[in-house]
Amino acid sequence: MKQSRRHFLCSMANLAVAGVALTIAPSAFAAKPGARSLTFAHTHTGEKLHIVYSTGNQYVPGALKTLNRFLRDHYTGQIGRMDPKLFDLLYKLKLTLGSNEPFEIVSGYRCPATNTKLRRKGGGGVAKRSLHMEGKALDLRLADVSLADLRDAAKASRKGGVGFYPKDGFVHVDTGAVRSW
Repeated sequence: MKQSRRHFLCSMANLAVAGVALTIAPSAFAAKPGARSLTFAHTHTGEKLHIVYSTGNQYVPGALKTLNRFLRDHYTGQIGRMDPKLFDLLYKLKLTLGSNEPFEIVSGYRCPATNTKLRRKGGGGVAKRSLHMEGKALDLRLADVSLADLRDAAKASRKGGVGFYPKDGFVHVDTGAVRSW
């Protein structure tokens, strides 16, 4: 019996490390008071994730680890540590906007080498000291909300920086100083 249980636990741990979203995890945490969940679709990796990241005033450590992996630098695979306040901001935006769609992630964490490479390409919008490198920024959109409405809701939240990139099809949100461009 112990070997079966040990095998099961090891298998589940390996799945979690591999970033596989277990459907039991969101439903198990969702019943807890104050459970907050988010749904994501990554535009570059094709991965999808539905996760309860917080219950009450406590972040779920395993969920944060899964989110760090999901929001990794999609160019290099390097995993950074994302600021949990970003998830609180996204949760508030979903409630404010009434969206039923996943957040479509264009860019999450960026390692310094990727940031430098993107700056050299000259596409614009890549800051030398980008908060993406600190895990404090996301570029995203919602399929059922206009970019302008997403931008306006993010600005109204006064929780950090907001960049508007309608030509590129995303809004930048971060947990740095309150500012917009």
